[in-house]
Amino acid sequence: MSPAYIFLIVAAGVTMLLLMVLKFRLNAFIALLITSILVGILAGMPLQAITESIQEGMGSTLGFIATIVGLGAIFGQMLESSGGARSLSRYLIKKFGRKRAPWAMMLSGFIIGIPIFLDVGFIILIPVIYALTRETRRSLLYFAMPLLAGLAVGHAMIPPTPGPVAVSNILGADLGWVILFGVITGLPAAVIGGVFFGRYISGKINIPAPEGLAIPGEEPDPAVQKAPLYGITALLILIPLLLILTGTFTKVGVDKAVLQASFLSDIVIFIGHPFTALIIATLLSILLCVRLKMSSQKILDLSTRALGPAGIIILVTGAGGVLKQILIDSGIGVILAESIAGSSIPIVFLAWALAALVRVTQGSATVAMITAAGIISPVLPLMNLSQPQTAIILIAIASGATILSHVNDSGFWIVNRYLGMNEKQTIQSWTVMETIISLVGLALSLLLSVLII
Repeated sequence: MSPAYIFLIVAAGVTMLLLMVLKFRLNAFIALLITSILVGILAGMPLQAITESIQEGMGSTLGFIATIVGLGAIFGQMLESSGGARSLSRYLIKKFGRKRAPWAMMLSGFIIGIPIFLDVGFIILIPVIYALTRETRRSLLYFAMPLLAGLAVGHAMIPPTPGPVAVSNILGADLGWVILFGVITGLPAAVIGGVFFGRYISGKINIPAPEGLAIPGEEPDPAVQKAPLYGITALLILIPLLLILTGTFTKVGVDKAVLQASFLSDIVIFIGHPFTALIIATLLSILLCVRLKMSSQKILDLSTRALGPAGIIILVTGAGGVLKQILIDSGIGVILAESIAGSSIPIVFLAWALAALVRVTQGSATVAMITAAGIISPVLPLMNLSQPQTAIILIAIASGATILSHVNDSGFWIVNRYLGMNEKQTIQSWTVMETIISLVGLALSLLLSVLII
């Protein structure tokens, strides 16, 4: 197969995927599987080999992702239902003061966006935004943009949210490095896109706090209102991140003979594995709910409810793993790698551009990340990249999948609805903010790729 034919196959696969999702409204899970079969047939794979690749790709992907996404979903649900997310936000506003409230909202979103979905975190905290807007008589965007930027970055770049976890599994990236570079890249992007741009756009578009708008979850359970949850919430979110980081760097130290392998290092690495770290954090979050007098039945119901959205993400990620396996088994990955290695286009930029293309055309950031990762992953083994370099590519994919949220993205309409804006105002604020985050993420990823060897 010539490189030109290989690129034609990949282009045909992506086009078919987008047509099925956009025009025929097929679920992304089914669309990715059909795309994988099409790519395998065009590449000349025997039909039996295609079915074997589907089984291999699905199985190898789900072994890791199902555990992490399932635990992460329950963990986030416990933090949401305990009232801890809103408690943390109000505490940060109190500490920062009203004048620096946008910084507090950005930091709140950044921390809360790590375990909780963007739309859920936004709906939980929107009453705080309304209260600040009414008290200061500023535009709603002055406080909402920083919050949304923090949520967007935390959700897209930092595990255990599903997107980066799914892509890390497909690319083979260590979550410790992903967390580190996610923070290094994400915080500046949230500051520029949220605090600075929010200050600018709030001066151009004056949006008052809506009156009489019913907000789901505005009144938390009375049992949790009296508890000082901000410190506990922050600690619970930090525990799995710190455990994973500690385990990662301990393993690096042992591998490079900087640290001596011992029973203690084995324990630290074991506790720092994403499975163990998230099991510990999830159990602690359940104990918090028990302490807040939640019934065991309610905790069970919340856990079951959390696994509904998680199941969809798990299946879509598995289908992304199938696409990756088809590209590897068909030999397309090798030819792609040789072509890319011989070109002047940096792999970081290519990864970003692929994710951005899928994001703009079909709307879902998660599908964009998984599709881009499935195409890029067969290329990486032949490029002999280190774990830090692989993590940087993941951050570039996450940045690309954040760009240009518009009318085909559910997040666009959530922001439009709860901030009381028309479509033009939503594009001028939310869409531009997402694009700024994406471009800052790309710039920092390119810089890191030069600095990290």
